[in-house]
Amino acid sequence: MFSKACEYGIRATLHIARQSQGGHRVSLKDIAGAIDSPVAFTAKILQQLVHANVIHSLKGPHGGFEMTPHQLHNVRLSHIVSAIDGDQIYRGCGLGLKACNELKPCPLHDQFKDVRDKLQLMLETTSVSELAAGLTEGLTFLKQ
Repeated sequence: MFSKACEYGIRATLHIARQSQGGHRVSLKDIAGAIDSPVAFTAKILQQLVHANVIHSLKGPHGGFEMTPHQLHNVRLSHIVSAIDGDQIYRGCGLGLKACNELKPCPLHDQFKDVRDKLQLMLETTSVSELAAGLTEGLTFLKQ
């Protein structure tokens, strides 16, 4: 459903959020290790997230990645998905057809539209801080 980059972006943001809740900045290498992603690929993803104001980066010897309190409370999963994959996930056809719409629906159009609408609602209402809390409490995991 999401691109590999988007999956890594969500996992990276959650790792950064969890560390930021404890007042810590996280290095690129730490993030890549925590989410099992190659460092160069992780760097590109983090760059997109910084550009979209999902996360914050600081340069220098005490630099790294963090989320401000404002970001922690206001960033939703939809912000991450939009920054990396765009909004095609909300408009795409379940069969991958380019011209699928209400006037010329594919065989899955009505059912897939419901799935897309529920996915959009979930992404727009789920905050990063709420998911990071589950990580902190040990109720959820980023690595299996």
